[in-house]
Amino acid sequence: MRIGVDLGGTKIEAVAIDGSGAQLVRKRVPTPVGDYEGTMTAIARLVESIEQELGEVGSVGIGTPGAISPVTGLLRNSNSLSLNGRLLESDLRQALGRDIRIANDANCFALSEAVDGAGEEAVTVFGVIIGTGVGGGLVVNRTVLVGPNAIAGEWGHNELVGESERRGCYCGRVDCVEQYLSGPALAREYFQRTDVDLTAPDLIALVDSDPVAEEILGRYITRLARALAQVINIVDPDVIVLGGGMSNVEALYRRVPEKWGQWVFSDEVTTPLLKNHHGDSGGVRGAAWLWD
Repeated sequence: MRIGVDLGGTKIEAVAIDGSGAQLVRKRVPTPVGDYEGTMTAIARLVESIEQELGEVGSVGIGTPGAISPVTGLLRNSNSLSLNGRLLESDLRQALGRDIRIANDANCFALSEAVDGAGEEAVTVFGVIIGTGVGGGLVVNRTVLVGPNAIAGEWGHNELVGESERRGCYCGRVDCVEQYLSGPALAREYFQRTDVDLTAPDLIALVDSDPVAEEILGRYITRLARALAQVINIVDPDVIVLGGGMSNVEALYRRVPEKWGQWVFSDEVTTPLLKNHHGDSGGVRGAAWLWD
């Protein structure tokens, strides 16, 4: 039995799967926001509850925002600020009383889709998160590539070249992909044009009736095509799988591949752009598969 834990900003979710990937049980609890020790305890109790219910001890994989620094062993770049600067991996080992495996949540999403999701038949899968933030993970032969700096797949903080304005990013850089392709970035652009404050899903619902919404989505599609073309030029993955809230925009799967050939260094681009198979479950399932 494999247990996966997704450590989110508002909830901690855990799932147990068997060797075929079938779900045995799923549980979730609120994240003790700002309480690091409470978070460790909540994870330990969640795992204990699953094992008691199933009468079996399982391996444990953890998906978390941010990444463990190879230099210091401390978590960095997490939007759950109480986790940053902490020895998260060793503290979780102590709390759970066993070895664990831990990975960035976008890497877990990519792994889930590579093992038994939309990229199941592919050798190389690039998993893309386009939601509240923008991230990614790279999986080859069902193995997450982390890299010596623990940043493989982090395309969301590359610069999106070709933009006329300059958008600052929370990471301290300028014109990161995330500042143009996250859901909040899309909504913010509509607000700047109309003074109407909408969520990204509300904006998408207006595309057929609102010329401004249609124009902004068109610009988003071009930017996504340009940003993913850079990934294709460097990695040339067998498949790209989209996750996060913006992955529910069906127009992306047709219109982005129609455009990205302008920036891909090839006479033909056969890379499929696919919607995720496991939806919001991808990250927690991928954490479980870290023990594949």
